[in-house]
Order: sequence, then C-alpha cells, then structure tokens
Amino acid sequence: MTLAQKILANNNDLPIRTDQPVHSGKVRSVYWLSDEDSARLINQRGYPVASNAQLAVMVISDRLSAFDCIWHGENGLHGVPGKGAALNSIASFWFDSFKQEGLAPSHILDVPHPLVWIVQKARPVKIEAIARQYITGSMWRAYAKGEREFCGQRLEEGLSQNQRLEELLITPSTKGVLKGLAGVPEADDVNIARADIERHYQSFGFEHLDDISRYETLLKQGFSVISKQLDKIGQIFVDTKFEFGYVDDADGNSQLIYMDEVGTPDSSRLWDATEFSNGNVVENSKELFRQKLLSYFPDPDILLNKDRMDERENLAKNNELPAEIMLEVSGVYTNMAEQIIGSPLYKPENPRQEILDALNEEYKLIQ
Repeated sequence: MTLAQKILANNNDLPIRTDQPVHSGKVRSVYWLSDEDSARLINQRGYPVASNAQLAVMVISDRLSAFDCIWHGENGLHGVPGKGAALNSIASFWFDSFKQEGLAPSHILDVPHPLVWIVQKARPVKIEAIARQYITGSMWRAYAKGEREFCGQRLEEGLSQNQRLEELLITPSTKGVLKGLAGVPEADDVNIARADIERHYQSFGFEHLDDISRYETLLKQGFSVISKQLDKIGQIFVDTKFEFGYVDDADGNSQLIYMDEVGTPDSSRLWDATEFSNGNVVENSKELFRQKLLSYFPDPDILLNKDRMDERENLAKNNELPAEIMLEVSGVYTNMAEQIIGSPLYKPENPRQEILDALNEEYKLIQ
C-alpha cells in the first residue's frame, strides 16, 4: 500500500447510516444519527446523557488546511499521514485531563477508532474563545502597527515580539455570521469585547448571563492544565482556541461543556521551550506549515490578504506542494502527539476500511 493510500482524504462519503445531510468541515465530517440509533447506543453503551439526546459520528480526515484553503502535495498526497489520528489523540487526551481535574466534560462519548468520535449534539456558543499567553502572530502585527486595544482590553506600551504577557489574555471572536447585533460586525471571525457578549449573551448562545464568567473560568483552567503538562515535555503553550456548548446530562440538566478540539497543533501554537530560552522560535504546530507556505510562494500577500481569496483558492487547487513539506508537517504532528499522550501513535494502514469495520462490528452503524 502506498503512502497516499494510508491517508484519509475524503471523509464525507462513508456509508454511515444517517437520515440527515453530512456536515463536512475543513477537517472533520459529522454524520447525525437517527433518533433510533441514538437511543439504541445510549442504552447499549450506557452513555451518561439524556435518553433522547441526539448523537453523531464525527470522522476526522488527514486533510491539511491553512489560510482557509485545503492543500495537497505531489505523489497523490491529499493530506498528511497520521494527522487525523494525531489530532484526535491529543484532543481526547486533553478533554480527559479536564474531566479528571473536575473542570467540565466534553462532547465526546466514545472513540470507536483513532479517526472517529461518537459525540453528543451540543447547543454551541457562537464564540471562538481564543486565549493568548504571548504576543505573536496577528496580535503582534496589529500591535506593531500601533494598535493597543484588543477585544476591549488595553495592552501596555513597550512590548516586544513573542514576549510573554503578564496575564492570560482572552480575545474572543465571532463564530459564524451574527446579524442585527449592535456593535458586532456581521462577519465571521471578527474580534468582540466582553461587553458585546454581555449585551447580546442570548444571541451568542449563552443560556445565562453568569455563564460568560463560567466559560472564561473553564478557558483559563483548561489553558493552565495544558500549559503545565506541556511544560513537563519541554513545550510552551503559546495560544489556543477553545469552543463551548451546552448539553443535557442524564438527569436532563443543562451544562456547559468543552467541544470541538483543544490543545492540538491545528488549534494552538506550540513552541520548543529549550530553543525559546536560546532566543529562537521553533514552531511545533500548524504555524510551521503556514510559514512554509509563505516562504514557498513568491507572492505571500495572496495568503495574507483576504481580498485575494479567489487567487488563494486557485493557488491551493493548482499547486502540488513538495512531498518533503507534507512529510515534515506529518512528523511534527506525530511527534507532538506521542510526546503528549506518552505512547506511540497508532497510524491506520487502511483508514477507510478500518473505520467501516469498527462502526459495523460493534456499533451497527454501516448501511
């Protein structure tokens, strides 16, 4: 079997039994289960959820996204070997750590295969909850141009690039386009202040005003758990994205939970601590791939300028990246996963067939 055949590039065409359209994102696809299959699995597997909860099968691919585009490489590499398994294993590890620390559960109920989660449908909070411990990336670029206020919070003068901030900074942005909210731009992924969230808390998906403080607490606690554990393996937790939602527990009580993914090389920025102490920034996350793209193409403005999105999409569609770039990214993701989970990462040899076998034999979800 070739390396390309070990990559799960398409994850939205699996014969998983569902009576709704498959929701396919840049990396994951979601198959909503019927009421009958949801109730059957809740009963058979003893999931700690309400008896009428809707479940879904979430399948992660090995696709590689950056700058809002999907990239591919030569030799038929329509993804990065081991990337999906690495992301799932890391996120599962952190969610388990949060639960063990008594913070909050996640939407994950079961892991039938390294590329698959069975999750409970959540009522999402429409916020990308971003936490920053260092000033770098887009925040540094804005700061260098003279901006000092970020999401209603003012930074002091005299900061330098990649400097550690005195306190963890929460810089939320919109998730999806919200319309008709005073002071909130009608666009995806735009910065918002806490005052905006308080003023429109129900439109953002919060069930209670006090839950804004609850989500901030869970964000800070989760960041601390990850940061302390990464420190033990010589990695710096620079910044990350959290997402939250509501589910009903087995007693029918609504609770705020973690969802999506957290602490992965896709959703976070990770630096090598030893190199950083020597004045060097060595990226161990998707940021490495972004930097490779900016160096590889002669006009990096295409990747950075949102007004050139059509050109960017054509760039991604019509260019096969060198295999060494794809494999270097694969190595970074695999290495980070193995360091975090403390064991070798299982990388499927035949991911599609393995997923079908796992969901058919024990879960009876294949048509």
